Amino acid sequence: MMIDIDLLLALGAVYKKVSQGEMIFIEGTRCNFYYQLVSGKVRWANINDEGKEYLQTMVEPGECFGELPLFDGAPYAATAIAEEDCTIIKLHESTFHQLLIEHPEIHFSFSKLLTQRLRFKFYLLKEFLHNEPEERITSLISYLKETKHNYCEHCGKIKLTRQQIANMTCLRVETVIRTMRNMSERGEISIKKGKVYWGNVTPVIMSKCQV
Repeated sequence: MMIDIDLLLALGAVYKKVSQGEMIFIEGTRCNFYYQLVSGKVRWANINDEGKEYLQTMVEPGECFGELPLFDGAPYAATAIAEEDCTIIKLHESTFHQLLIEHPEIHFSFSKLLTQRLRFKFYLLKEFLHNEPEERITSLISYLKETKHNYCEHCGKIKLTRQQIANMTCLRVETVIRTMRNMSERGEISIKKGKVYWGNVTPVIMSKCQV
């Protein structure tokens, strides 16, 4: 979901630079702004008292994040952290609500987005019933491929690290590395220069893709 930046700016939105590792907002705190990522990557995760993360999603440029409290008034459900240096644009919540009133088509788009994200959580919970790591990883990659999220449709690159895949599937990173190595040996995925690709990707395909 992306709201036109010119429209956001016309309503008083402002740009903000965020450094790698900086927390944009913290789980349990009050929401005051609508956030949309302009450049960089944002990690949206739950973090327990021991510092272990469950990764909800990796936010890509053009996507919004942290929008749940804007609709129910509750605190943030997860923490947003800059995975790399980022530029975000933010709009105050009161103005965001007025935007939805004046642009019902945007409100409808958010309803669709929230439904898609809820469906993704149901999908993952169902897959977590499987004990086999390979089934969890394959299901996650298949979903990314289908939705083209964190996935390059041109070369098949999975735009998640092994640690991020581990944090999304509730597996140990060592288990993910070992399992994906086995999948690569069978030709189900390709691992080239540390990057993971769906299927048997060739160097020619990789060279044509700038993602």
